[in-house]
Amino acid sequence: MGIRNKKSFGWILVGFLAGIMVSLGITAAAQKAEPLPLKGLQQFANVYGAIKASYVEPVADQQLINDAIRGLFADLDPHSLYLDEDGYKQMQDITRGGFGGLGIEIGTQDNMPKVIAPIEDTPAARAGILTGDLITQIDGQPTKDLSLNEAVKKMRGEPGTPIDLTVQRVGSPKPLKFHIVREIIKTQSVRGEMLANGIAYVRISQFQERTTADLIKLLADFSKKQAPKGLILDLRNDPGGLLNAAIGVTSVFIDPGKLVVSTKGRIPSSNEEFYARAPNRDHGVDINVALPTWTRSVPMVVLVNIGSASASEIVAGALQDYKRAQIIGNRTFGKGSVQSLLQLSEDTGIKLTTARYYTPSGRSIQNTGVMPDHQVDDSAAGNLFHMQREVDLRHHLGDQAEDAEPAVDADAVADDFVPGEIKMFKFGGEDDWQLQQAINALQGRPVLKSDPVLVRQARAAAGVADAAQASPPPPLLKKKTLNDGGVQGPVDRYRVTPDGLIKVQ
Repeated sequence: MGIRNKKSFGWILVGFLAGIMVSLGITAAAQKAEPLPLKGLQQFANVYGAIKASYVEPVADQQLINDAIRGLFADLDPHSLYLDEDGYKQMQDITRGGFGGLGIEIGTQDNMPKVIAPIEDTPAARAGILTGDLITQIDGQPTKDLSLNEAVKKMRGEPGTPIDLTVQRVGSPKPLKFHIVREIIKTQSVRGEMLANGIAYVRISQFQERTTADLIKLLADFSKKQAPKGLILDLRNDPGGLLNAAIGVTSVFIDPGKLVVSTKGRIPSSNEEFYARAPNRDHGVDINVALPTWTRSVPMVVLVNIGSASASEIVAGALQDYKRAQIIGNRTFGKGSVQSLLQLSEDTGIKLTTARYYTPSGRSIQNTGVMPDHQVDDSAAGNLFHMQREVDLRHHLGDQAEDAEPAVDADAVADDFVPGEIKMFKFGGEDDWQLQQAINALQGRPVLKSDPVLVRQARAAAGVADAAQASPPPPLLKKKTLNDGGVQGPVDRYRVTPDGLIKVQ
C-alpha cells in the first residue's frame, strides 16, 4: 500500500477483489461545477429527523446513516458499494494475502451467497466446495435474504472451529452437506512447475502485492536447469486483484515501454495510461534475482475461463493484442470497469465506478470479456460450471466503445454443460483438459474443444437426449480443430456476482 499524502491513500486494485482503488479528490471546483441539490438534501434531513423522533422503536444514528449510504448505491452498477468497518478490513486482508475463514470467494444469487471460487489449498477447496455452489444453509440456518456481509460474518470465526454448509449444486439432485474446520487463510498467488518436453506451467490465482516478485523468482528458478521451450500462464478462476501486479506480470512478457492498459472516465484523474516497465523495487523484487531474457520470446499460451476477471483480463487482453500469446479456454467474465476508493474515515469508505479500462488496441472488455483464440471446454466431456457473466448482472455498466461486440443474451444460447454430479479437477493436474490443449498448441498439435464421445456419454448417463447419439460421427471428428479466429459452437454461460466477493475480503 502506497501512502500518497496525509489525507488520502489507496491501493490500485482491479477485479472482483476491489477494482482499481485510488484516492478520489473531490475539489471545491468540482462541487461548484455540479452543485449539490440542497432542496433534496433538506428533504432527506427532514425524513431522517422524522424517523429519529417518531419511529415506534429507537434507531441508532449510525444505523440510519449506514442504511442511507447503502441506499445511494442500490441502483448503481454492481461494483459500486459502501464499505463499512468489516468490509474495509476484509478488503485489506485479501490484498495482503492473509485472512481467517474457509477460503472461498462469494457473491450472491437469488438473495443467497454463491461460491465464485474456492481458494486453492484451503479448507473449502479440500472439502470439495466448487465454483457455482449456492450456499443454502450455514450451520443449519437458511441463508435466504441474508445479507452478504452477514453471511461472511457467520462463515468467519476462530481457527480450529467447525462449520456446516449446505449447498445446492447444478447437476446434483439433492443438497450437499460439508463439515469444514476454519483456518487462517494464507494465499500464495503464484505456483508452477516444469512439465514434460521443456514446457513451464505457471498459475496465478490472485494478483497480490508480491505476485510479480514471486513470478520472477519462479521463472528464474526454471532457468537454473534449462530455459523452457514453452510457457503456459494459467489465469483461470483468477478474479483479479492489484492493478500494479497486473502491469508487473504483463511487463515480464512484453518489452518495457509498451502500453498495457488505459482508463477513461468523466474526471481528468480517471484518464490514465499504464506502460510495461522493467522490474524494480516497486515490485518487491529481490535485487539478486534477475528476470530471465527468455520470458519475452518463449512461445506462450494463456489459459482463461469465466472466473478470469478484471486484472486477469488486463493481462490476457494485452498479451492477445500484441500477439504475444495464444489465449485458450472460455470467454472471460467481462469486467472492464474501474473503481475508486474514497476513504470516509479511518476504517470505512465507498467504492465508486469512475472509468472503463481498455486494452492496448483500444478494446473495451466491459460485458464482452476476452474472446479466446481457441475455445476449449472445462473438461473433455463439456463445461462444468453454470454461472453468469458481467453482462448478466443487475445494473451492469454498459459498454461505450464504438467497436464493442454485442453482448450475448444469456437466455438465447445453450452450452455444452456436463449433466449430473460435477467432479472437479485440479488446475495443472493430469486430468486438466484445457492444460492438455495448451500443450497441444505449443507443440503444434490440433487443439480440441472437447471429446465428442465423452460428451455423448455424459449426456446419456444423465438421461439427456442427444440427437447426435443416434448417428455417431466418424472417428476423425475427435481430431477436429478450432479455427484461430474465435468462438465455435455454443457460448458458455455462468453465474457470478462480484459485488459479494468484495465483501469476503
